[in-house]
Amino acid sequence: MFSDLNVFKTAYAMATHAGQRQAVISRNMANADTPGYKPRDIEAFQTTFENTGQEVAMTATRAGHLHRDTHQQAWAVYTATETGDPNGNGVSLEEEMLKAVEVKRQHDRALAIYKSSIGVLRTSLGRA
Repeated sequence: MFSDLNVFKTAYAMATHAGQRQAVISRNMANADTPGYKPRDIEAFQTTFENTGQEVAMTATRAGHLHRDTHQQAWAVYTATETGDPNGNGVSLEEEMLKAVEVKRQHDRALAIYKSSIGVLRTSLGRA
């Protein structure tokens, strides 16, 4: 009955996604003054979650590996094309801060889901 609880897997995936996206945002902020640096971001968790039911082929990491499939992995990092600085740097610290707040909310939401699910599980087992 309790062997495969998808709510825990989803909460774990959401928290992992938030951590990975926060790392990308931090890298963008660290390179805010690097000439020619283009900001990167990760696909939204909701989009990734909606696409998990689709069949995904394995990804080739080098030529001749597997069958040369070049599908992007879930949570693939993509590069933004906007450049707003004369030196070609496209990082906007304001936008990166807003993204960081969004990621923190996502992480907090994942922890809340996990804590709530643990509470429901404990209550169902008779342990409050």
